[in-house]
Amino acid sequence: MSKMQCIYGLHAVHATLKANPGCVLAVYCDNKRRDQRIEQITRLADEHDIHLKQVTRDELDSMVQQAKHQGVVAQCKMPAPYAEAVLDQIIDGLGHPALLLILDGVQDPHNLGACLRCADGAGVDAVVIPRDRAAALTPSAIKIASGAAFSIPVIQVTNLSRTLKKLQQKGIWLVGADGLSTEFLYDVDLTGSVGVVMGAEGSGLRRLTKEVCDYLVKLPMQGAVDSLNVSVATGICLYEARRQRLA
Repeated sequence: MSKMQCIYGLHAVHATLKANPGCVLAVYCDNKRRDQRIEQITRLADEHDIHLKQVTRDELDSMVQQAKHQGVVAQCKMPAPYAEAVLDQIIDGLGHPALLLILDGVQDPHNLGACLRCADGAGVDAVVIPRDRAAALTPSAIKIASGAAFSIPVIQVTNLSRTLKKLQQKGIWLVGADGLSTEFLYDVDLTGSVGVVMGAEGSGLRRLTKEVCDYLVKLPMQGAVDSLNVSVATGICLYEARRQRLA
């Protein structure tokens, strides 16, 4: 069951009102702000008949423990991860080659949120995350996702290796990002049903995950650094898949 939480910030609230207004219970705005961005939010709230209240900045501060709310807070029914059985339903119901994002133990909620945002923009059909030793759909992750947590299914699984093998049985090729690979991302065909597998910050993919993947690929690194933030690398991989499909 979804819990009730607050999201905050102009972009996060606006994106949520556009992507999934049904989850928004109330919107609270700084009673001294009258700029265009606040007006866009209040207009969306009115359109969807969402309770709108003007409050003081101190009241907003108390709602989100002094976080940078930019003058707006929304009270929402927060999205809960789907069970693994839903993943089968999603894949079986697709009318196009599947594009999945699988996160192997991403720890930082901010990185999870950024990965969800990339996944939504690239047209990913579902995101798979492990239940243990990984970031969950916290308010921080949802804020960074800027509405994507409401628009893209997040599937939480108890045994990632088993899930990966089940995906392979459904005809989905698994492409893991690994900086030690000898093959580049751009040399792999991503136009079919594909699961892009990204590892944790610092440690990367776990050994068992690597062994299951059909391909291990790397990004060409031309500068002094040898790796990218996981959300940045996720965006590059997913948009390469989208580029190939559009081509």
